[in-house]
Amino acid sequence: MAEIQYFWRHPLAMQVREEGRVEGRAEGFREGMAQERAATVLRILQLRQIRVPDEIRTRVRASRDMDELTSWLDRSYRVVDASELFVAE
Repeated sequence: MAEIQYFWRHPLAMQVREEGRVEGRAEGFREGMAQERAATVLRILQLRQIRVPDEIRTRVRASRDMDELTSWLDRSYRVVDASELFVAE
């Protein structure tokens, strides 16, 4: 009698699952880095005693664009008002 190969035990299915795991880990890493960068921007503003309105705090925390967050991080050292984070030089 022929052995039954269940789909989830098939080598191709196992490969696809593993690729999904790797992709999920990478996505989780990027998400964590973005959250950390956003928290750093807000922390710098707090340490500099710059008031951050809720809408700005929400926008910074929602961003997942690392280039954008890096720009905001760089600007967070120079701005005198939190809204200046979003003004391109």
